[in-house]
Amino acid sequence: MAVFMEIAQQGLYALLQLLTHPFYYVGILFIVLQYRRQILFERKLFHTKLHSLVAETWRSLLWGWIGGLIASVLMAVVGATIQPQAVLLLWIASLLFIFFRVRFMCWAYAVGAIGILQVLIGSIPGLPGVLPAWFVKPLLGIHMPAMLALVAVLHLVEALFVRVQGTRTGTPMFYESKRGKIVGGYHLQGFWPVALFLLVPLQGGSDVSLPWTPLLGGDLWGGGWTIVGFPVMIGFAEMTMSRLPRDKVRMTARQLMLYSVVVLLLAVMAHQWPIMTLLSALLTILLHEGLLFYSRWDESRRTPVFVHDQRGLMVLAVLPGSPAEEMEIEAGEIIHKVNGIAVRTKEELHQAMQVNSAFCKLEVLNLQGESKFLKRAMFSGEHHQLGILLAPDQHAMYYAEEKQTHIISYMKKNLVGLLSRKPGSKSM
Repeated sequence: MAVFMEIAQQGLYALLQLLTHPFYYVGILFIVLQYRRQILFERKLFHTKLHSLVAETWRSLLWGWIGGLIASVLMAVVGATIQPQAVLLLWIASLLFIFFRVRFMCWAYAVGAIGILQVLIGSIPGLPGVLPAWFVKPLLGIHMPAMLALVAVLHLVEALFVRVQGTRTGTPMFYESKRGKIVGGYHLQGFWPVALFLLVPLQGGSDVSLPWTPLLGGDLWGGGWTIVGFPVMIGFAEMTMSRLPRDKVRMTARQLMLYSVVVLLLAVMAHQWPIMTLLSALLTILLHEGLLFYSRWDESRRTPVFVHDQRGLMVLAVLPGSPAEEMEIEAGEIIHKVNGIAVRTKEELHQAMQVNSAFCKLEVLNLQGESKFLKRAMFSGEHHQLGILLAPDQHAMYYAEEKQTHIISYMKKNLVGLLSRKPGSKSM
């Protein structure tokens, strides 16, 4: 009973640490700006929004706490040795990296880079004495196997989030294909501020014996322990023109799961054979980059899905709460006939819907290419296309260009949004 009371007391102190940590609120601000940017894109492309800024922000915060508790329990089993100064060092590294690319916010890059620096500085005689003590002491004090294990656990949680929530985070977009045509696609991305509570050994900390012994740390746990609370940002960003959102999400979740397993094995190797620390830290970065490279390569070799063809009009998305959602029309299906009239263009769709303004009958080709027949009464005030968002044609006024940007460009995009498509222009 005493150990649980002690854990509760230390946990409350860690919670106070977390809630007073400025980087937690930096993460929340980043998420708000991200969803604001996403909604601006949706309004520009479809004249409506598919997501709610408040609802998505609260959902990210809630799942951040859920994921943080899962990661904290897993790390309590694994064990971690980290100082508050080291947490500050990791956050500073992450913030510096996003001045080059926003995706470098992921701690795989910060932990990997710090591991490389730790080995290089520690192996050069006299160098630690030349560098500032405020930098060298926390750097050399970081237990890299535990930090690599933390990266593995965080990506395991991220894989879970992507699998459960990845599809709902997607925004339908218009892209320029490799052949110069405007096609439909999805921008899938989500960010979560994870509330992490790490059980760490501390000389002079609580002397109440834990009912278990963490795997990493060895004899360090005999001198006491405490709980440290701090935030970690996790997230993913994917673009697909060649797969349905749910298929892309499943593939991404599997890749993240595999990555987490490999990094955990690298952490074990670094723990058993410290000489492997440099290689483990380097592979943590390279393998993460490999995931991005594979995703781009996979997209480049496949044919875009969200394009119109002779069968009819391709459904890119449906509005939440719309008649189309009620009729269970899905992205990737094809509107073949409306009120008995075959439709191949948006103009033909509008004309066919005017045949009977009070009632609408649809013949839709599902994802297997089979016909399904739907019908519904039309009511005043409802979306003129039943809430169906169609893939773009070549008259689209806007499209998005995928670019890897630094934080300043990213913030400018949040404020400016999309630019109109002009003759000769290939970006937004």
